[in-house]
Amino acid sequence: MATSRDNTVTEQTAAGSETSLDRFVAGYRPLPGIVDEMMDEAGKVRPHWAPLLSMLAELGPEEINRRFGAADRYLHDSGVFYRVYEDPAGAERPWPLSHVPLIIEHGEWKALEAGLIQRARLLEAVLADAYGPGEMMRDGRLPAALVAGNPEFLRPLVGVEPPGGAHLRFYAVDVGRGPDGRWWVLGDRTQAPSGAGYAIESRLALSRAMPDIYARTRVERVAPFFQAFQAELFNYNRQDDARVCLLTPGPLNETYFEHAFLARYLGLLLVEGEDLIARDDGVFIRTISGLRRTDVLLRRIDSDFADPLELNAASRLGVAGLVQAVRDGKVVIANALGAGLVEARAMLAFLPALAPQVLGEELMVPNVATWWLGRKDVREDVLRGLDELVIAPAFGAQVADLRLGTGVLGAELSDGQRAVLMQALEDRPIDYIAQEAVTLSTTPVWRDGRLQPRPFSLRLYLARIGDGWQVMPGGFVRIAENADARAISLQQGDLTADAWVLADGPVSTATLLPAPEHVPVQRMTGMLQSRAADNLFWVGRYVERAEATLRLTRAMLNRLADASDVAAPLVSSIADLLQTWSAAPLDRAFSPPTLVARSVLMNPDFSGALPRLTKAARSAASVIRERFSPDAWRAIDELVTLIAAPLPNGSSDSAMIERVEAALRIIASFSGLAQENMTQLAGWRFLELGRRIERAVQTCRFVRAFAAKDTTGGALDVLLELADSQLTYRQRYVMIAALAPVIDLVMLDPSNPRSVAFQLDRIETHLAALPKREIAGRLSPVRQIAVSLATRLRTADAANISADEIIEIENELMRLSEMIGSTYLTHNERAPADRDTVS
Repeated sequence: MATSRDNTVTEQTAAGSETSLDRFVAGYRPLPGIVDEMMDEAGKVRPHWAPLLSMLAELGPEEINRRFGAADRYLHDSGVFYRVYEDPAGAERPWPLSHVPLIIEHGEWKALEAGLIQRARLLEAVLADAYGPGEMMRDGRLPAALVAGNPEFLRPLVGVEPPGGAHLRFYAVDVGRGPDGRWWVLGDRTQAPSGAGYAIESRLALSRAMPDIYARTRVERVAPFFQAFQAELFNYNRQDDARVCLLTPGPLNETYFEHAFLARYLGLLLVEGEDLIARDDGVFIRTISGLRRTDVLLRRIDSDFADPLELNAASRLGVAGLVQAVRDGKVVIANALGAGLVEARAMLAFLPALAPQVLGEELMVPNVATWWLGRKDVREDVLRGLDELVIAPAFGAQVADLRLGTGVLGAELSDGQRAVLMQALEDRPIDYIAQEAVTLSTTPVWRDGRLQPRPFSLRLYLARIGDGWQVMPGGFVRIAENADARAISLQQGDLTADAWVLADGPVSTATLLPAPEHVPVQRMTGMLQSRAADNLFWVGRYVERAEATLRLTRAMLNRLADASDVAAPLVSSIADLLQTWSAAPLDRAFSPPTLVARSVLMNPDFSGALPRLTKAARSAASVIRERFSPDAWRAIDELVTLIAAPLPNGSSDSAMIERVEAALRIIASFSGLAQENMTQLAGWRFLELGRRIERAVQTCRFVRAFAAKDTTGGALDVLLELADSQLTYRQRYVMIAALAPVIDLVMLDPSNPRSVAFQLDRIETHLAALPKREIAGRLSPVRQIAVSLATRLRTADAANISADEIIEIENELMRLSEMIGSTYLTHNERAPADRDTVS
């Protein structure tokens, strides 16, 4: 412990005078019997906190609130969020930043840094032995049941030396300060440590909101740590054209934002399991240009889910054959598969004894006292003092009917829980540990215009660089809202803060964010994965399909009040079409037009109804959310919210029309944003291809329904309305709707942006700009279909085109869609079965 923690700030007060710092901290009261980071036992500010607090005091409460608000706005504008698993809606929550950083004095940091590096070396040795010779189990230093009974021990990896020679490459450790003033390890994170990306964003938010304070405080920068880690990952690329990837579980993961952010920050390609394929000669990324090699994966999925072939067969997150690729030395994975073995809390019971045997030295930073209950003698001792100890799962997972969470104090167990525990300890005691109850130190938070103490824990990060380790000078601080909290979790609504490590000299200005004057000009955004292209394509189709459904519904509602003999059959025809599209019940006896409209707008049980279509669009968009601007994503989200809002029973037709009009305006705004704000590269082209194919298909169906040979003028008016072409028709013909001119306008006119011919013209343009355009000098099969269709429409005669010909055009459009999928989106072996149910 650095002696400076027990010094007082003698210079902060002159004899009998009160400074702004004194007034600023006057109401701060450390909790009794608990170490406080900011204030010592005598109630004096610790020396290394004084500069920050003095500068905050000079700002005053109003300016402090303004600057902290600026930090929150930065996080909001940057889209920083996390998810709560218990939330049934999976809602995104804003990042809960506590704006006062934790300050760590330089000398104390160096001692902590050395202890963490020592611990990383020890855990690496344990992993190498567990998956190698097994000497620690053979000689009794580690119980075999502790290793073999751990769900994270992956037997297919036994005897497999990880490519690159190390199991751990990125390691995190949770620490807290105890009542004795020492740092204690609370837990190790070796599976897929989270929080580093959020720590960077917290640092960026505070440094931009308080640039003067940040500069004057002389805070160690974290960029050199990430630069070194980035270089280490890229060093393992065996081929120049190989990519380093970050493997994520996907957008529903609680920390998906961090995955996307770290991928951008480190220059990695963000991929999901479906983006990858393992072959005999390596692991490859599925892209619209074909397979591209990856030699290095930064893994953010649990090991057990990494390979459904050899590990968890139920996993949809991994890559079949990935374990064999590791055996063959074809891919470096950080951390190695199976590294989560040493994350088990039960391991804490044995590390203090292993350190002298393996490293020849005691642990510099001890871990919280832990007892594994797999041994009978230990179990009996623990049960005698159960009330003073915390009982927790040994391997992280919940056990049987005993919901322990992160741990339950023995004295707080109910009689029922105690009985269940006793039985569980009889049945499978290896699944439980006991730990000393931890009393965490406190750090200040800004509440109600003043500083208040709250318990905290600190997550620190280490990266393996060459043969050594480097520690990130800073960390991820988690703060409890409850002053007497024993466990801290963002899932339970607690807070996070930045950790500032003070430098003892000049601070490095290195950064992975390029200076504006040094940003190279580039106009490409890298390869487009087939999965991303597939989802963009279907976002376009779903949105366009929703628009067609809305236009049909509006046309029906607009004619309900018309009692004429012309309107009634038109309303009936529109209702029939909506029912055929699975947007409403087929039983007409119980489905008058008003109820059909309500079903279309509100009933999620029908695949063609708007609740299903809009949610499908949002689901596809959520997988590739980082490719949409905040405004475009907001438009999709607002569309889903609008359609999901209940319509009161007995709502008038006008209320439903207002709902339809509002939804159409949102779709128009989304289409405009996509057209004007997305860079018009490959991703945009797939979004456009989906829209154009869907619009062409729906227009063909409208023509068949409302432009038959014996159709009435009223039906043609419906067709012009659905194709949004009334104004153009009136300007050209100044007469009532006639069959051939209407068909020509909505089917064959290349200047009408709603016509089928116009869609084919755009489809040709987009396909020509994509890879794989030609085979041996000939048009590719996908372009052959498009060109043939476009030529057919250019030479068609509106007066003679038949319903059968229009059906053939529809079928060719569907074949074109399938051919685009087989040509560019070949990853999609498990495509949803209902994507083309509208007929």
